[in-house]
Amino acid sequence: MAEKSRKQKLMEMLAEDPNDAFLRYGLAMEFVSEGNDEEAVRQLQDLVQTCPDYVPGYQQAGQAFLRLGRLREAREMFTRGIEVARAQGERHAMEEMQGFLDSLPD
Repeated sequence: MAEKSRKQKLMEMLAEDPNDAFLRYGLAMEFVSEGNDEEAVRQLQDLVQTCPDYVPGYQQAGQAFLRLGRLREAREMFTRGIEVARAQGERHAMEEMQGFLDSLPD
């Protein structure tokens, strides 16, 4: 019997605890690794909705939106993420997201 993949294990654990930020983020990053940014975005949007203080979710969602060419949504996600990072004193994350924002066309 084949061993379950990391993604399968994460999905099973999330079925039991759908509000676990670390599991949802891990699953989203599995989709990023596969090149499935559409599904990664869905997972990351769920993450920031259920755990609005989870700064990495905003950053990764913004980047996934960029890869999909969805600039308006990327801009919105980075802007929200910067606000959350600022409130938490997460200067590094705030600066990284600001860099992405600054690189977007007007």
